Amino acid sequence: MDTTIIKNNLSAFNKKSDLKRGLPSWAYTSDEFFDAESKTVFTNNWVFAGFVHEFKDPGDAIPITVAGQPIILLQNMDGKINAFHNACSHRCLKLIDESCNVGAMLSCPYHSWTYNLDGDLCATPFFGGREHQPEGFNMSEHGLQAVRTAIWNDWIFINLSGEAQDFEEYAKPLINNFKDIDFQIVEPIATLDFGEIDTNWKFLMENFIEPYHVQFVHRTTTNQPLEDHYTIVDGVCVGSAIDLDDKDKVEGSLSVSSRYLTLFPNFIIGRYFPDQIGVYLNVPIDSGHTLQKRVIYTTDGNPVSDQSIEEIKKLWWDVHKEDHAICQRMQLGRLSSVSKDGGLLSPFWEDSVRAFQQMIADSVTK
Repeated sequence: MDTTIIKNNLSAFNKKSDLKRGLPSWAYTSDEFFDAESKTVFTNNWVFAGFVHEFKDPGDAIPITVAGQPIILLQNMDGKINAFHNACSHRCLKLIDESCNVGAMLSCPYHSWTYNLDGDLCATPFFGGREHQPEGFNMSEHGLQAVRTAIWNDWIFINLSGEAQDFEEYAKPLINNFKDIDFQIVEPIATLDFGEIDTNWKFLMENFIEPYHVQFVHRTTTNQPLEDHYTIVDGVCVGSAIDLDDKDKVEGSLSVSSRYLTLFPNFIIGRYFPDQIGVYLNVPIDSGHTLQKRVIYTTDGNPVSDQSIEEIKKLWWDVHKEDHAICQRMQLGRLSSVSKDGGLLSPFWEDSVRAFQQMIADSVTK
């Protein structure tokens, strides 16, 4: 979509007013807008792509899709996880279709071009006829195309353009919220795989960012009064938080001090005091569908019983299903003509949502 067209359709969003409107409906329903996001938001920024703990051995490979492009996350012989474009240098065949261990070498199933775990091209059988390499062919120039990668604790980020700010500097507003945690003892204890959600990826982000809905949508699963919440807007880190006393804790309900934080564009991390973190991986499929899973971590190094893990999983499954139902109805609401100008945002509870949406608008109009 041409940036001029996008700017023209953001007139209501950009209107100077004390009461701001959200992004227009087509930002959530249009394949053209989704394509614009792929070429900007998910190409130029640090995108959350996966979890380190899912890699156990050298040769472990996980195929992912970012900005519509096939990517491989691959662990090398030294245990380092790198990212490469998931395409053979010969005829650009997609090399990996599903998670697997490729062994010491990654071989293309079409013509057996073979790469080591660092992406270097090692074999090109009969590419030059009876000779394996034609005259003037330099193997070192035809390895897998690397993608810039950064790892923060258990979380893998990639930058397709290769031009994003240094990750540690970019993510500083978020990282500063976790300086007191010893990540050497943080351990994943459960994964909730929600599969495909019938909603635009931005609705899942926005829903997590704002506290306004909590006491209404989660009245049976949480005990966090709205009046005790506050929003957080700190550059590319936006979200909300609540501070509660131990006396406020209610068993079987989310009723602890919490930080609901995001890193633009798609990283979500929740901190639940005193000893839990939850991280969401949101993978946009198209304008109306998103894959989502959540990994739950303990932060104090103490063992957690199987019964406690099952209770934690049930609580978060129930909370997420409440959120998913709302986000799916948000998506359906965008089919109404009254949503053309985006609806209204609370200047108090949804300024963090507005900040996220502004980053979207700025990205797609540059």
